[in-house]
Amino acid sequence: MLAVVALVVGACGADTPTDGSAGGIEPRTLAAGSHPAVAVPTTRTPDATLDGRWDPNWLGSGEPVVFAFGGDVHFEADMVTMLDDPTVSMAPVAELLAPGDVRVVNLEAAITDAATPVAKQFTFKVPERSLDALASLGIHAVSLANNHGMDFGEQGLRDSLDARARAPLAVIGVGENDDDAYHPYLTEVRGQRIGVIAATQVLDTEFIPSWTATSDQAGLASAKEEGRLLAAVERWRPEVDTLVLYLHWGTERQTCPNPAQLSLAPRLVEAGADIVVGGHAHVLQGAGMLDGAFVAYGLGNFIWWNDLLPGAQTGALMVTATGRRIEGYQLVPARIRGWLPYQLTGAEAEADLAAFEALRGCTDLDP
Repeated sequence: MLAVVALVVGACGADTPTDGSAGGIEPRTLAAGSHPAVAVPTTRTPDATLDGRWDPNWLGSGEPVVFAFGGDVHFEADMVTMLDDPTVSMAPVAELLAPGDVRVVNLEAAITDAATPVAKQFTFKVPERSLDALASLGIHAVSLANNHGMDFGEQGLRDSLDARARAPLAVIGVGENDDDAYHPYLTEVRGQRIGVIAATQVLDTEFIPSWTATSDQAGLASAKEEGRLLAAVERWRPEVDTLVLYLHWGTERQTCPNPAQLSLAPRLVEAGADIVVGGHAHVLQGAGMLDGAFVAYGLGNFIWWNDLLPGAQTGALMVTATGRRIEGYQLVPARIRGWLPYQLTGAEAEADLAAFEALRGCTDLDP
């Protein structure tokens, strides 16, 4: 049996990913070897007799890779001032995500300076320099596949795609067509081939036709098009050693997954997903194992304007995988204060971890 790696989380510092301008690499691909070797605590001990899909041929290079996931991010109103000096103003974010080899968050906004939003209650946008700021914190990929990714219509979409082409990190879940939108972020870490696909299961009904990427329409990768999403999973499964699905799904302020989440998760795992994580509810939802894969239904807020409980409860979710084998996972608990997630310690951390473990009770997931 492989040994479970361990480290006390809380290390400072984050590397800056290799980007297209510096290395001549597509924005969605990082150079092999650009990630440091790190480890992460675990809340489970894998057992080949319990992980029914485990097979020695699924270990890839045999080296463990740590994934660090954060939830929803935006820079609305006065929050935009944090972009002026992000490595200082958002240092807690870099510290939380630092143990990860591959770091991914959801960018809950269109990347645009457009002035005219679509007709809906809440509309979010961020300036293009948000991508530089997030990259400076060590984040490797952001998803735009969410119910705010096209809040500024066709102009916002075009601006987002243009920004993606210049970005120092990967922007996923959006594209010129469906092949582009469902295309994963691809990278290699210590010989392990990694793919991260993003899609949204949450779209306002009136915007579904115009926001969904198709063969002849730019837009977002939609998890409402389950067949198309599953086809993307099956398409990329043979190309990578570890396949991640980062989804926007769930019901706002509900700590239990809804029927759509409970229905889709096992289908994604059956199609070949190894790690399925997501958000949208703006609160944490439960996490655990499903047929040998890891599923986390809700990551909550991460860089957000809500300092009130329960929305302020958050954390960085660490998942260690060796190829298709999940070695361990753990939430590094944090609390949003002044827009940013600050890691908890002591009794506060223990209480939040216990609360997170309890959320598994309504998920049908195993520890």
